[in-house]
Amino acid sequence: MPTLRDIRKRLKAIQSTKKITAAMKMVAAAKMRKVQDRMMNFRPYSSRMQTVLSDLARVAERELHPLLALRMRKTVEVVVITSDKGLCGAFNANILRTAYKYLEGLKHEGVQITLSTVGRKARDFFRRRGYTMRNSWVGLSGKVSYTNAQEIAANLVENYTNETFDEVIVIYNEFKSLIAQKVTMMKLLPLGVIEGEETPKEAAMTADYLYEPSRAIIFERLLPKYIEIQIYRALLESSAAEEAARMAAMENATKNCSELINKVTLLANKVRQAGITKDLMDIVGGVEALKQ
Repeated sequence: MPTLRDIRKRLKAIQSTKKITAAMKMVAAAKMRKVQDRMMNFRPYSSRMQTVLSDLARVAERELHPLLALRMRKTVEVVVITSDKGLCGAFNANILRTAYKYLEGLKHEGVQITLSTVGRKARDFFRRRGYTMRNSWVGLSGKVSYTNAQEIAANLVENYTNETFDEVIVIYNEFKSLIAQKVTMMKLLPLGVIEGEETPKEAAMTADYLYEPSRAIIFERLLPKYIEIQIYRALLESSAAEEAARMAAMENATKNCSELINKVTLLANKVRQAGITKDLMDIVGGVEALKQ
C-alpha cells in the first residue's frame, strides 16, 4: 500500500490537473462562441452562393471556364482538415479514420491520389503511414482568416486548371451542436452536377438566368470566389467543431478529476486511519508490557 505522503502528492497533482482542465474548458468556450458567431453569419451567404453557382453550372457550357471542365476521373485531390492540437476528444480521430478509409478505397479503384492537409494532426497522421503530401498548411487552429482560404483556394484552382488532378474532395468536421460534429465530404470541383446525375425534377426547377455583362465574365469573377468561400466555410466549421469538442472533452476531464479526487481522498483517509490505529495498538501494547 502506498504511503500517506505518496497519496497526498498524487492528490495534489490531480487537483492541479483539474484546475488546468477547467481553465482550458473556459478558454475553449470563449473561442467557440467567437468562431461560432462568424460561422453562423457566414453559412447563409455560403449556402446561397453554392445554390446559385450550381444552377448556373448545370445550364452553362463547360468550355466557358476551366473550373467548369469535366474530365475523366483519373486523379483525385483529397483535402483533409483537422486541428493543430489535441485534447479535443475524438474530433481528429473520427475525421482521420474516415479520410484514411476513403483514400484506401480510391487506391483499390485504381484512382491516382494527391493529398493535401490542413492541420498538424492530419499531416503527422498521413506522414506516419507513408503518404506523400502535395501540400500542407499548419498553424490555422484558433486563428482562421479569409486570407488562409484564399491561399488554399488559389492553390487548388491553379492545379485543377493545369490538370494536375481532375476532382477535389474536401473532408472536414461540420459543426452541428456543442456535443455533435459531423464528418463531411464535400465535392468542391468540378462545379455543378455532372451530366446524368441530376434528376428530371431538378432539371425542370433550374432557373433561366439573364447574364450581364456576359456569362464568361461572370464565371471568371464568381468561380474563383466561390472556391474561396467554400474553403473558408469548411475552415470555420472545422474550427467551431474543434473548440466545441475541446470544451466537451475538458468538461469530461474535469468531472473525472473530481471523481478521482474523491477516491484518492477516501484512500488517504483510510491510510491515515490505519496509521493511527497501528500507533494506538503499539501504545497499548507497550503499556501492557510495562504492567507485566
